[in-house]
Amino acid sequence: MTGRGTAVLLTPGASATRDSPALVAIDRALATEGVPVDRIDLPSSRPGPKVLGTICEAAGALAERVGVAPAQVVLGGRSFGGRMCSVAVAGGLPALGLALISYPLHPPGRPDQLRVEHFPDLDVPCLFVSGTRDAFATPAELEAAAGAIAGSVTHVWIDGGDHGLRKHDGRAAEAVRDWVLTLGGPRG
Repeated sequence: MTGRGTAVLLTPGASATRDSPALVAIDRALATEGVPVDRIDLPSSRPGPKVLGTICEAAGALAERVGVAPAQVVLGGRSFGGRMCSVAVAGGLPALGLALISYPLHPPGRPDQLRVEHFPDLDVPCLFVSGTRDAFATPAELEAAAGAIAGSVTHVWIDGGDHGLRKHDGRAAEAVRDWVLTLGGPRG
């Protein structure tokens, strides 16, 4: 471990794995800066105690493995995985911040079914990296909803990107890397 002691735990979207291209790109971008990253699989694509337990256990194991306090771990991931990390942090899991790629604010075409009840309990810095054409959240919807978050909020918009951010993994990875480094991440 180099630098000031930060690590990152990444979780995949529903039906994806730890080896999804977006997570691999973020891992590589952070590795060039000396930031340890663990990518994990989730046991289900449905919210629940099993998923939250997996995230909590993995965050603790990462902190122990790299020798940092649990509150020095940035949690996040794509879509469902990022959402579940945010629920875990709102529920008391220590974290340095949340990196949320393509946050699924609501099901496509159902803006009345917001997934934000836990937002007021988020008191850590939050990064949202989203496409401007994401069917799960328009920029205006996401910015309005994120106003309920107590911690600082940063939005990075990928022009023309949809929910999958296809062909934009590099841009998303750069955004996460740059933001993590502003939180005190190691610089090799």
